Amino acid sequence: MNEKRILVLGVGNILLRDEGFGVRALEYLQEHYTWPENVRLMDGGTQGLMLMSELQECDMVIVLDVVLGPEAPGTIYLLEGEDLRKSLSFRDSMHQTDLVDTLISCELAGHRPEAVVIGLQPFDYKTMQVELTPQAQALLPEFCRKAVAEMERRGIVAEAKSC
Repeated sequence: MNEKRILVLGVGNILLRDEGFGVRALEYLQEHYTWPENVRLMDGGTQGLMLMSELQECDMVIVLDVVLGPEAPGTIYLLEGEDLRKSLSFRDSMHQTDLVDTLISCELAGHRPEAVVIGLQPFDYKTMQVELTPQAQALLPEFCRKAVAEMERRGIVAEAKSC
């Protein structure tokens, strides 16, 4: 039996404070964890439809992103199915497409991976500044622990690196 091909995709615009949180979370996961061979971590930035080939090569995509939900900034969300539209994924791409539209395009092209978004309600996603807000930066380790736990619940087990 072949193992599922997993893509962990950090997305967002790192020039707009917390909008880059997904990319920063991905960097944290790369630095602090060792991943199985069937798991690939990738900075997806704001590429949108340009990520279709990457998405079509995986069975499951775990997207790390910011989410505009009804809760307070700092809230961590798990989105699947129709709730994926709450993700800000790819909205700043050249093609102005979002995650769900990109997945639908994948399906039309012959393969749509299972998708899950693990996201953070941002504190500030409009100010042009490369650094995360201090509040989002402080939540990064907790967010990543929860993301790793959610992936483990789905059979994707990472090992913490010793510091």
